[in-house]
Amino acid sequence: MWNQVKTVLLLGALTGLMMVVGGLIGGYDGLLIGLVFALTMNLLTFWFSDKLVLWMYGAKEVSKSQAPRLHRITESAAKALGIPKPKVYIIQSSTPNAFATGRSPGRAAVAATDGILKLLDDDELLGVMAHECSHVKNRDILVATIAACIAGVISYLAAMARWGSFSSDDDGPNPLALIVIGILTPILAMMLQLAISRSREYFADETGARAIKNPSALASALKKLHHGVKSAPWRGNSTAASLFIVNPFSLSLFSTHPPMDERVRRLESLQL
Repeated sequence: MWNQVKTVLLLGALTGLMMVVGGLIGGYDGLLIGLVFALTMNLLTFWFSDKLVLWMYGAKEVSKSQAPRLHRITESAAKALGIPKPKVYIIQSSTPNAFATGRSPGRAAVAATDGILKLLDDDELLGVMAHECSHVKNRDILVATIAACIAGVISYLAAMARWGSFSSDDDGPNPLALIVIGILTPILAMMLQLAISRSREYFADETGARAIKNPSALASALKKLHHGVKSAPWRGNSTAASLFIVNPFSLSLFSTHPPMDERVRRLESLQL
């Protein structure tokens, strides 16, 4: 429950920041232009997110006969979460990882690498797929799109502030203030956006663990994955790395994922 409230509060903070910056810099017109632009770009990304991300990482859809174990475990996870079974994809990579994508439970897909299939046992893999199916059930792709849209507007307004600092007249805003706003607000927006992402990861961990009634399975999987991505780091496009259950590309301060030790601690102390 707290993770849901926290997400709402963080989205509210992003929205508030957008409104304040928009009013200070561009007024209603500047805010509206930025909103339309960011909304259009993010809606297009959201609508085609499943195809884009799967193509980006070379994921190939597999049938039950090609990957019976992954299909069986994914079906069990989806049933536990009460959602339709997502389409199943495999990525040819030794890096142990997995992600979910799709704009709704009816159009979702899960992808797992060769590395994660070799590394985890059935219970651990079920924990991972339950985590990914939780993202689908909780519509985290939509939440991320909303956050990205608002952050996009703020970045647009910040750019306006930086340009405006060079042409500000005596009656307009203080040029120094515009420069400060233009530099600091995108950083603040990014930190709020990342905080939302980390909150949704915690929530997916808890939702998935409760659904399969086995928090220790996901905790064990996360430990293995944490070490696995260090020994076999991802070699490829990191653009959508935030979607993966373990992200080897980010530093802790600006990470889309919570600290691994804290994720494991919360799972191991979870009371069912």
